[in-house]
Amino acid sequence: MDNYLTGEENLRLMADLRHLGRTAGRARVAELLERFDLTDAARKPLSAYSGGMRRRLDLAMTLVGNPAVIFLDEPTTGLDPRSRRTMWQIIRELVTDGVTIFLTTQYLDEADQLGTGLGGHGVLHADRSAYLTYVVPGILILTVASAALGTAISVATDMTTGIIDRFRTMAIARGAVLTGHVIGSLLQTLAVLILVTGVALALGFRTSASALQWLAAAGVLALFAFALIWLSAALGLAAKSVETASNTPMFLTLLPFLSSGFVPTATMPAGLRQFAEYEPFTPVTQTIRGLLTGGPVGTHAIAAVSWSVGIALVSYVWSVRLYNRRRAATPN
Repeated sequence: MDNYLTGEENLRLMADLRHLGRTAGRARVAELLERFDLTDAARKPLSAYSGGMRRRLDLAMTLVGNPAVIFLDEPTTGLDPRSRRTMWQIIRELVTDGVTIFLTTQYLDEADQLGTGLGGHGVLHADRSAYLTYVVPGILILTVASAALGTAISVATDMTTGIIDRFRTMAIARGAVLTGHVIGSLLQTLAVLILVTGVALALGFRTSASALQWLAAAGVLALFAFALIWLSAALGLAAKSVETASNTPMFLTLLPFLSSGFVPTATMPAGLRQFAEYEPFTPVTQTIRGLLTGGPVGTHAIAAVSWSVGIALVSYVWSVRLYNRRRAATPN
């Protein structure tokens, strides 16, 4: 948003960027100003807007193009109670209109108010404990994806500081350095998974899974983590700098949100649903959910293992080739 423009001008700018015609753009702007109760402030500069007005305008600008999916990160942080309730009502209306909303929040009251309706108009469960049971497998998968990011950074750091040149003078296997990174990251990931599982249990997550099912779930998580860590290592080797390596694997933290980790794929719009059903995070999540909650696993386990093995093999071969071809940069 541009503080030097009025609220109406910001909306018109967004309409122009969306290539709406002049007449259609003006009509859409007027509609959004009225819907978000900003008509009286439409010609005021953005610098004169309150925090609640700016949040409403920000969401209105997002809706200019009629998106099917919206990501909201802490949408009511810093708002007064009245503005917060207004924003909640707007979000509920969007869900009623068929918009899929991915929302993150630290307010338990906000989670209680909006959690039931988001992602399927109550298709999920009405109480917090039931949704906790549903969402914990997704959080475990997100933990695996997030933990893998550090491997790319550590590998890129080693490749650009000259330490690899020293290793090459030693009588060690060429792949030992990469294997060490992967094993170290895998052990760290497993430790973090244990911690996250403990927190989930403390929050009220309950499962009827047997010891064998827990062991199977741990095995699937470890295999998937192994695959993502090798992929992250390959991305770190392919990066030309540590800064690039810190950014290229970021898509791994987005994919869990575009899977069945937090909402059922059946509640998603058609295009997003098809993507979610066939991307690798969904079968892994469904396998973990089935093992821990007693639900059906079916062919998800086969798909999860196939994705994990395939990603691991391709990433390993890619990593070894990059490692053998690339020489560490000479320190300044």
